[in-house]
Amino acid sequence: MKGQRLITSCFLICFLLSASSARLQQVYIVYIGEHRGGKMSSEIEDDHHSYLQLAKNRSKLEAKASLVYSYKNIINGFSAWLTPHEAAKLSEMEEVVSVFKSRPRKYSLQTTRSWDFVNLLESEQHLNGTKEEEELLQKANGGEDVIVGVLDSGVWPESQSFSDEGMGPIPPSWKGTCELGDDFEASNCNRKIIGARYYLKGYEAYYGPLNNTQDYRSPRDKDGHGTHTASTIGGRRVPDISLMGGFANGTATGGAPLARLAIYKVCWPIPGQPKVAGNTCFDEDMLAAFDDAIADGVDVLSISIMPFSLAPYEKDGIAIGALHAVKRNVVVVCSAGNTGPGPSTVRNVAPWILTVGASSIDRVFSSPVLLGNGQKIEGQTVTPFKLDKMYPLVYAGNSEIPGTTTNDKTGLCLHGTLSPALVEGKIVVCLSGYSFNVEKGLEVKRAGGIGFVLQNPVNGIGISVDDHVLPGTAVFSDDSVTILDYIGASNSPTAMLIPPETVLGSRPAPFMAAFSSMGPNGLQPNILKPDIAAPGLNILAAWSEASSPTKLPEDDRVVKYNIDSGTSMSCPHVAAAAALIKAIHPDWSSAAIRSALMTTAETNNNVYAPITDAMGNPATPFHYGSGHFQPAKAVDPGLVYDATYNDYLVFLCNTGATKFDPSFQCPGRIPSPSDLNYPSLAIAGLQGTVTVNRTVTNVGCTRSVYTSTFVPPAGYSVEISPLVLEFSYAGEKKSFNVTVNTESGSAGNEYSFGWYMWSDGIHRVRSPIVVSSA
Repeated sequence: MKGQRLITSCFLICFLLSASSARLQQVYIVYIGEHRGGKMSSEIEDDHHSYLQLAKNRSKLEAKASLVYSYKNIINGFSAWLTPHEAAKLSEMEEVVSVFKSRPRKYSLQTTRSWDFVNLLESEQHLNGTKEEEELLQKANGGEDVIVGVLDSGVWPESQSFSDEGMGPIPPSWKGTCELGDDFEASNCNRKIIGARYYLKGYEAYYGPLNNTQDYRSPRDKDGHGTHTASTIGGRRVPDISLMGGFANGTATGGAPLARLAIYKVCWPIPGQPKVAGNTCFDEDMLAAFDDAIADGVDVLSISIMPFSLAPYEKDGIAIGALHAVKRNVVVVCSAGNTGPGPSTVRNVAPWILTVGASSIDRVFSSPVLLGNGQKIEGQTVTPFKLDKMYPLVYAGNSEIPGTTTNDKTGLCLHGTLSPALVEGKIVVCLSGYSFNVEKGLEVKRAGGIGFVLQNPVNGIGISVDDHVLPGTAVFSDDSVTILDYIGASNSPTAMLIPPETVLGSRPAPFMAAFSSMGPNGLQPNILKPDIAAPGLNILAAWSEASSPTKLPEDDRVVKYNIDSGTSMSCPHVAAAAALIKAIHPDWSSAAIRSALMTTAETNNNVYAPITDAMGNPATPFHYGSGHFQPAKAVDPGLVYDATYNDYLVFLCNTGATKFDPSFQCPGRIPSPSDLNYPSLAIAGLQGTVTVNRTVTNVGCTRSVYTSTFVPPAGYSVEISPLVLEFSYAGEKKSFNVTVNTESGSAGNEYSFGWYMWSDGIHRVRSPIVVSSA
């Protein structure tokens, strides 16, 4: 009996330890670098099982059961269920580059006229601009043999934007597949959508099985975001497209209308949250998508996904995947983020990524508010309605159910706060904050309101319009004060909402959207981010017919095209431009294509004045990097700043991330991050004088002479040596030095901005300069 009790006690202890260990387990990503040698897929997975066996000190069967993904194509690594102790053991192994924990909600998606505006802006800045755009599409054949991979929320393949009518055979370079699943068949892929996959293991490891009422277990999009971004890149030309109510009528088109699209669904709904609250995307799922996309043969990757916080490059799934991609000359384009306009909010800051901020276009949807005292307040909306008379006007803060709000949440039209007795049949003024704009409209409708006026959530002139569930318009933040003053001074305030109309040619445009995330680069301030800006405010594109225009569960409307805002929308614009350049210059590196886009960017608006922020203040390179993109100019930039995979590894030596590639050894003298051959120049914490080196490659005229000009940042002097570069043949490289010196008037740790430029009389190769002192 005594022996039996001892065995029972040992079993119980082991069981409790095992249960405790299971509770401590989380999914970790174990990154080992890149595959070398000719191992079979099964051998690679066996290697990964061996790592897990060593870390867990368990049987091979148990080790195998803990595996989530085995990355077997290009990227070497795996994701698995591990305890912190097991993760630490793996991180100590010589060949392991990094081990990092998978985190829920670490990443999220960043949410017609835009391409017309890009063409128009170029034509206003330069003679024959529109003709240049037409020639660009002709030269690139619409990007027909270029494959653009889209990491997003999937696709709605039935959209007219994804028709393959008249397109040629699928490029032989394509090695991918069309993965079947819920409501997604082989016929949903065609010569436009040439491949589609979905990645769910990381999501389900954390949240459990996907709720099939929330999303499709397939590449099909139930959100709308992925369909929107994919059609912005490569949507076919579809005439007579508009929003509900006929707004924004015109021809919907992607920037590269004949490019091939490969869909990689990596983002999924957050359980228990409405779709309007956003999606989540896991590192381990995105790394699997990168691994497949590179092996599939994509030429460009468009990633409208942003991490909420900065992580070291070796612990950032997007940065890791992108580095492997650019090694194979895949151009990787990412969103800068939607958390502006505060400083150092920019994300996706690795120098091998092309990072895109968001600007406006020259189209607004005017819907003013006419007050009972005769004042007209400018408003904007894409909500179709007809209110042809004055209605009583109330402030939400005066119309709430007692006890449902606090001092800091009054007037916000939060769910369940408005009193039907005080709101019914009236127009309600709602302040911004604590809920989504469309949810505020839903609350006014629940309480019986006839319409509502929304205070714009951000300051300035940029309004992200919505198609609300009842008549509603958004007014500039400052103008809401005028309306509230009127309500407070009147015994019976009234208002009328004037039906919206589409207005083209608004000026000034572009301006930088207030939500667009800004520099300086919080991870490495000696690399300027964002790199460039493109349209991201109120962009019309294709939409999922399984998602309403508001994404609210109470909204049962179905639309084929919808309007959306965010750096999620600016990113695919630049990805499309990269595809066109790739079609014309298939031998150019990803760095050369990035350089071409950046050095030809424009810093003036359509009134020939410097681009501003949403408040009307001059924008800086921290808003737009090198400027607003000009695709037609980028095809013939004259000179490019090229960079290789090894250049990026040297850059990483500065961060201590020296294990990315075991075949590479850091040099004895590691150059400054500012010395990376980048198309912009950032120097943070300058003490005295610094000299950086740059090398340009001639991609223009065979024989040419370039002369430099520059405007130094305030408080600094700049010298360029030599001042003249002579080229004898295409592909020739020339180096020069830029010396920046602190002067007595420099503003300490505040940043100053300038630029330098090379020109042969035809090409203008411009680079911003950003400097701060220690």
